[in-house]
Order: sequence, then structure tokens, then C-alpha cells
Amino acid sequence: MKSCPANSGSPKTVGVLSPAERQNHGSRSISLADATAGIHHSSLVMLGLLVVFAVIHSGGAALRTRAEAKIGARAWRLIFAALSIPSAVVVIAYFLAHRYDGIRIWNLQGVPGMVPSIWVVTAISFLFLYPATYNLLEIPAVLKPQVRLYASGIIRISRHPQAVGQILWCMSHALWIGSSFMLVTCTGLIAHHLFAVWHGDRRLKARFGEAFDRLQAETSVMPFAAVIDGRQQLVLSELVRPAQLGIAIAVGVFWWAHRYIPRGGMAFLHSRLGELLS
Repeated sequence: MKSCPANSGSPKTVGVLSPAERQNHGSRSISLADATAGIHHSSLVMLGLLVVFAVIHSGGAALRTRAEAKIGARAWRLIFAALSIPSAVVVIAYFLAHRYDGIRIWNLQGVPGMVPSIWVVTAISFLFLYPATYNLLEIPAVLKPQVRLYASGIIRISRHPQAVGQILWCMSHALWIGSSFMLVTCTGLIAHHLFAVWHGDRRLKARFGEAFDRLQAETSVMPFAAVIDGRQQLVLSELVRPAQLGIAIAVGVFWWAHRYIPRGGMAFLHSRLGELLS
């Protein structure tokens, strides 16, 4: 999973000058605040992009019931997808272009066994993320979008597998990259998913009432917590789904595509949007 910085050079670091050194530099000297603001500019932009995405995604989910009642489920899904997908693409592109920005806090990329370990954790994270592929045809509204309660499969491990998958992905990639920009990005992503856990439970409770109460009592957000305390039992046959083949293929494609990340990052940096956000 080795990847190189999209931007030229190694990660930037902030040097602190003594008062005497600052005086000697005269007008050419810059304050620590200015230096810090400059080096963390991309981190602040990333936080802003994540906030925009979170407002679109979670805000759209909050409006779903009322919007579907007014314009229909298919029309609302198309509007929601037209807003959330481009915002997600911008977030991903900006991340790929700036992932090594800021301060390099650690560098473990040369540690023996690090590469396979990162890929194993990443593959596991996608197994938790794959419930989002249950109803792919509902995304473009080919099938009528519906809200469902799932109680089997990976839901027995965690009621919010997407949040677990995102946290695992953040852990593995933060360990690999080690930049302050990466830590800021992971903090924003995890914060959004923790909010989504609370917000999702609240929306399901409002829609399904007692049925969700029963599901909540029999499952856990923390992986395997309900299994360990006896509220849930794993059924291994439920974990074998055709979608897992797609996940395996996706992991292979991502591994192959990592070699093109520097090229894609440079393309974004030189695009109009990349220049606008710089």
C-alpha cells in the first residue's frame, strides 16, 4: 500500500526561531502563528470540506422522510445523490493530493510487516463497510429507495458497521501516513461517523418504534459486545454474501490503483478547484 506524497518534497515542518534570531532576520522573519497557519492551511480546508459533506449527508438523511412525502422517494434520492456524491469526490480528491501535508509525526513505512498489516486491516474495514452495497440499485433510484431494519449478518457484530469500518480505515491509514493532515482528516471522519451513529439510531427509532427498540436491545455499536455478553449469536453462514466477492475485487482494484495516486493528486492540485482551495 505504499504511496508517495502527491506534492513535491517531504512533509513540511515548523521551525521555531529564538527572539535573537528573529531580530537578526529583520523583515524576512515570520511569526510562529503565521508559519503554523500556512503549514496547516490544507488541514483547515479539509475540515471545512468534511463539514460541508457531513451537512449534506446527515442533513439529507434528516430531511428524507419529509422530502419523500412531498416529491417521492426516487426524486429525493436523485437530488441527494447529485449533492452528496460530488461532495464526496471532492473530499477524496483533496485528501489524495494533500495526505502528507503538515508535520510528519511518525514514519513507520519501513517497519517489517507494516505493508501486509495495513492491507489486512484495510480489507477488514471494507468488510464492515460493505453493507452499504446491499441495495446499490437504490442509489440511482433504479429501485425505489427504502429504509430497512437489518438484524442479521454483520449487524450481529455491530449495529453500525459502516462506522466501525471507517474507524478501522482511519487507524490503518493514519498509521501508514503519519502526517498531521492525516490525523486531522481522521478526526473529522470519525467525528462525523460517531454523530451518524447517534443520528441514525434516532431516525430509526422515530420510523420503526418498538421494532427498533428490540433491535437495539439485541445488538451493540461496539463490535462483538452483544456477542460477548450473550445478547447475540454469530451465524457464520449469514456472513457469506455475494457482495463480499465485490469487496474482494474492490480491495484488489484499490491495491492496483495506489500506484496512480501521486499522478491523480498532482492532477487535482493543478485543476481549477485545486488552485481555488490552495
